[in-house]
Amino acid sequence: MARYLGPTCKPCRRARQSLCNKKSCAYDRRPYPPGEHGRGRIRESQYQVQLREKQKARYIYGVLERQFRRYYEKAAKSRGITGTVLLQLLERRLDNIVFRSQFATTRPQARQLVNHGHVTVNGKKVTIPSFQVREGDVVEMREKSKNLVAVQQALDVAEHPIPEWVDVEPDDRKITVRQLPSRDQIDTQIQEQLIVELYSK
Repeated sequence: MARYLGPTCKPCRRARQSLCNKKSCAYDRRPYPPGEHGRGRIRESQYQVQLREKQKARYIYGVLERQFRRYYEKAAKSRGITGTVLLQLLERRLDNIVFRSQFATTRPQARQLVNHGHVTVNGKKVTIPSFQVREGDVVEMREKSKNLVAVQQALDVAEHPIPEWVDVEPDDRKITVRQLPSRDQIDTQIQEQLIVELYSK
């Protein structure tokens, strides 16, 4: 199972905004792209803008290129607006659901909870972070995992709001997917149309 293992804040500097959910991000100290020519870049091509948007989406959701392209191809074949369907597929990842429901402070932490077998979907243990939840699915922490210190701390310090399309019962460590997210309910700062334009070339 592949994941990004490079410097944590380097993608933040590339994207020119903080993406890592850290209180102290390198972008705050050096708000320009990495590399010896980072400060000198003034003009940007349309391709560069589109590529940066795609890389930003990949880093936010913890997806590498091959898997991200598969998401795009699936979205392109689906009914509806391709960019919106792409974001819906990313939002429906199991690790993202755990993060959005405040059971983890970051998506990497949510990914680890899923990988280590702490999460069930409809009563069955699932250890695949990219598992796609569907409308009506019930996601829960396993009985032995409900009192994990990491989960309790995440609930105590949670700053991001719980999305409208899921119902969360914090005391029972239970999440119910009420509906699939609409574009208005996805608060990730991504211009998905730029990603569609990039892959359409």
